[in-house]
Amino acid sequence: MKVKAGDSLRGPQQCGPNNLYLITTEMSWSSDSNFSFLRKALPLLAALVVSVTLTACSGDSDSVYAGSPPPDYGQLADGPAPLAGIYEQANQLLPGGTEAFDSRMTELEGYPAVVNVWASWCGPCRIEFPHFQDASAEMGTEIAFLGVNSQDSESAAATFLESSPVPYPSFYDPDEEITESLGAGQGLPATAFFNAAGERTFTKLGPYEDEAALVADIERYASETG
Repeated sequence: MKVKAGDSLRGPQQCGPNNLYLITTEMSWSSDSNFSFLRKALPLLAALVVSVTLTACSGDSDSVYAGSPPPDYGQLADGPAPLAGIYEQANQLLPGGTEAFDSRMTELEGYPAVVNVWASWCGPCRIEFPHFQDASAEMGTEIAFLGVNSQDSESAAATFLESSPVPYPSFYDPDEEITESLGAGQGLPATAFFNAAGERTFTKLGPYEDEAALVADIERYASETG
């Protein structure tokens, strides 16, 4: 088997059933021995791919998740009424599906919005959650933050939020209807950005590695000054 320069083994940047590793190689063989090697190697490679994929998506499932202590959200109460109304529902799971979500987004027109799609079982979601805690504390009087809890049980999501509180509510979306409408159906986490006119400008698939990257995308895709 010959692998050309530039071929790669690529892993997913987000978790979900549709995100298996892809092997982007161009292979050629000129003898039965090369074909026999390939046939023997593929089962081992497949097992490795499944193992790494499950590890990436679940995080360390055998350990107890300690959570992320929140920053000070007190200043958010001084924001304009539509945004202050969000933060009055801090850390809640809201029912109502797409109808309720769309209604809230209509109420928020005039303000940029950031919508994070997450699940309690998603390791990368846990890793990036503190970045949303910090960004919302710093920018939440000018930009609306919302969550969408996808592919999750309500009890597990509530337990997760107790350990990592955010100042905004999340819409409970077990059937992924809101998730799909945001262009985030390929895996978790994902983050959708809306401008002040209520138009979705971008959906980021995969986690944010640090707060600076999240803030940069907020300024680029949501903030009117970005």
